[in-house]
Amino acid sequence: MLARLASASLRGLDAEAVDVEVDLSRGLPCWNMVGLPDASVREARDRVRSALLNSNFEFPLSHITVNLAPADKRKDGSHFDLPVAIGLLWASGQISSLQKPPFMLGELALDGRLNPIAGILPLVLFAKRNDFETIIVPQGNAEEASVVEGIHILAATSLLQVAEHLLGQTQLTPYIANMTGAHQEETALPDMADIRGQYQARRALEIAATGGHHLLMSGPPGVGKSMLAARLPSILPPLMMSERLQVARIYSVSGEAGRSPTSSAPPFRSPHHSASDVALIGGGSTPKPGEVSKSHCGILFLDELPEYKRQVLEVLRQPLENGEVCIARAADTLSFPAKFQLLAAMNPCPCGYLGHPNHPCRCSDAQVKRYKDRISGPLLDRFDLRIHVPPVEKEALMGMQTGESSKLVAQRVQAARKIQYKRQGEGILNARLQPTALEKFAKPDSAGAKLLDTAMTRFSLSARSYHRILKVARSIADLTGEQAVSSAHIAEALQYRGDEI
Repeated sequence: MLARLASASLRGLDAEAVDVEVDLSRGLPCWNMVGLPDASVREARDRVRSALLNSNFEFPLSHITVNLAPADKRKDGSHFDLPVAIGLLWASGQISSLQKPPFMLGELALDGRLNPIAGILPLVLFAKRNDFETIIVPQGNAEEASVVEGIHILAATSLLQVAEHLLGQTQLTPYIANMTGAHQEETALPDMADIRGQYQARRALEIAATGGHHLLMSGPPGVGKSMLAARLPSILPPLMMSERLQVARIYSVSGEAGRSPTSSAPPFRSPHHSASDVALIGGGSTPKPGEVSKSHCGILFLDELPEYKRQVLEVLRQPLENGEVCIARAADTLSFPAKFQLLAAMNPCPCGYLGHPNHPCRCSDAQVKRYKDRISGPLLDRFDLRIHVPPVEKEALMGMQTGESSKLVAQRVQAARKIQYKRQGEGILNARLQPTALEKFAKPDSAGAKLLDTAMTRFSLSARSYHRILKVARSIADLTGEQAVSSAHIAEALQYRGDEI
């Protein structure tokens, strides 16, 4: 007897249709699985057999053929376990024929339990697009799957529970999502009020948050660069619903459970400087998102920037410009979104004390040059703001006065972003403006144009630097609620170029 169930296979952040066909025929007992399955799919044979026997079902002693169609595309993932097991029960007559089998996903443990799987969100979205009214998922995936509206999520804990549901003996009830996880996560963000002094750095963070600009901080050890970076998420506006879904899909495919799928907080990633280029950009035999994609709609913080390998830093150049990562393999090419905000920190020299007012620097000029040359000019040019973070004065550090809280700064940032969205379109930040849009929205007045022309000539700035200065000036004007970009905005934007870094 032949049983056929609908399923899907992951392809990047999307899913493709797969038909799971199970056929039992006469002959010597054996199991053949065809349709280009990878190792995790081929191993389903042993998991399914043990799960059936330990759930008090009979394992059919027949010639078993399992086909995953279409046969010319590779299938990977352990989520085929459940449809294969149900197909065996259907083909062997242990459950009655199903007129329209529900869409189901899950990895089987040897005792029949359903384990959670990676990539549940794209698979549920696929089921919804293909007009499935219900989907059966493992209990551990129910919260993540419930993010998708318009489809009933049935959470099961075991193969036996799914079989009893299909037989009509017990009914699985639709899962109701708990939407409190996002608020709990947001309250744990560190506050800007913890920072003493560092007024220029705080101002630079506020401008960076307003326009989504890339920021590089340079300064001696212990001045608070990492502390400043950790507080940038607290002044960013919450993610819009479309952005939440995009971020949730990325983390779902990555298989990371540390982030709630309902969270509205922008992601913050801080990989160690020993990370490889594949870890940063993504890839592998089955391409998975890297750190730049996990930072989508959020922040990628690279501490001790010159300590990263040169080839690792160079792979950042393309996603910084295009906002996506294209991973090419012999069989396929996949794209992952990567519209992130790059935040980096570094020391001014190998010992870290170049220019320190009290601590002498031990580095030679050649050592300082080699250290700074680890960051290429094209990558350095992609930072909109480059600032020097000096040591904090002891009066400010030991005093009782604190700076503004993140709540107050976030209100200004959110008001400035509303101005940008109204002027440029929903979700389009100043940092993403194209040259034609800059001419329209960020054209300086006569005094500002004259000042910018003088700076271009004196400092031999590139065309990219010219555009980035205009973008930063536009964000400064938005923070003050001014429509025109004036010479004062251009002058402040020039201060953040930090060409001495």
